[in-house]
Amino acid sequence: MSNESSVSETTPLRRPPSQLSADTEANVADTRQSTVSVVNNNNHSNNNNHYSNLVEVRLQEAEENQQQQQQQQQEQRENMDTNKRILCRVGLDILILLCVGFPILLFFLLGDPYKRGFFCDDESLKHPFHDSTVRNWMLYFIGVVIPVGVILTVEVLISRCKAKRDNGNATSRRYVFMKYELPDWLIECYKKVGIYGFGAAVSQLTTDIAKYSIGRLRPHFIAVCQPILADGTTCNDAQNAGKYIQEFTCQGLGSSARMLKEMRLSFPSGHSSFTFFAMVYMALYLQARMTWHGSKLLRHLLQFVFIMIAWYTALSRVSDYKHHWSDVLAGALIGSTCALVVANYVSDLFQTSSTKPYLPRTAQDMGATTITTQSPPLGITVTTN
Repeated sequence: MSNESSVSETTPLRRPPSQLSADTEANVADTRQSTVSVVNNNNHSNNNNHYSNLVEVRLQEAEENQQQQQQQQQEQRENMDTNKRILCRVGLDILILLCVGFPILLFFLLGDPYKRGFFCDDESLKHPFHDSTVRNWMLYFIGVVIPVGVILTVEVLISRCKAKRDNGNATSRRYVFMKYELPDWLIECYKKVGIYGFGAAVSQLTTDIAKYSIGRLRPHFIAVCQPILADGTTCNDAQNAGKYIQEFTCQGLGSSARMLKEMRLSFPSGHSSFTFFAMVYMALYLQARMTWHGSKLLRHLLQFVFIMIAWYTALSRVSDYKHHWSDVLAGALIGSTCALVVANYVSDLFQTSSTKPYLPRTAQDMGATTITTQSPPLGITVTTN
């Protein structure tokens, strides 16, 4: 009895196998559940991070798209403003040209020259009628085709030489119209031709004002008009010698209405003023813009040819009995004066471009400006030890 009790006391207690397996399964299940919950939590956090990243990316894309749209709208507004400015400038230039040219058209269509009298024995009015040596189409070729062709050729050559010299690194101002970048030579041609046209219109208007205000009779007045006096007599009658005739009518056999009007427009010569303006202006233009150093005499040869064209045209007006010599002289002076004034004070042919900046941006620029302004006179060499 005592032995059995001692054995029973020292023997440890053991759970039944079924209870051990149940506990083990419960622990495994708890471990799996905790593992699954951790994994689910990690997956949930990863999903949240991924979603937040997607939201941030989309927000950034939306902001970038909005900025691009704003930039495009701003560029469109700037392009529209640029186009408006260019159109306004061109329209204003055309309006100014019309303001000068429209009176010329009115003079030609509706102008009535001053009615001046004459002496029947005035030998300067008894020359025969001749056709013009320099016809109207020749005059337009001299005053329109030659200047525009010369300006176009010179400006294109200057633009090409400048492009080669800059090697694609041009810093000049660019003009964009309707998303098309206008070349430099086109802008220069527009300015040069526009100023030339303005000067030609001013010269012609000055001439027409004098023509219609003075009403001087041409040298072929008697031959074109064939005047009949108020008493029915003509200049062939001896009783009219030395008399100043104011009341007369023109028989005008073989003369057109235009010829009867033009016979009173002798002073000053329109051919002379127009050709002298065109050719003197071309000579000044070549002096300022033709910079080719291949031959020093080519520019002066062209200038001489242009002046001789104007000189020959003026002389032909006297030999054709279209004008008196004083008419031709006055026309040449008007054209030359207008050319000189327009070339020097209206155009930019002889304006020196300043390379000095408006405001010095750095201390070095200020120092350079100071050194430039305080440079020693020419001919003096400054040496330092």
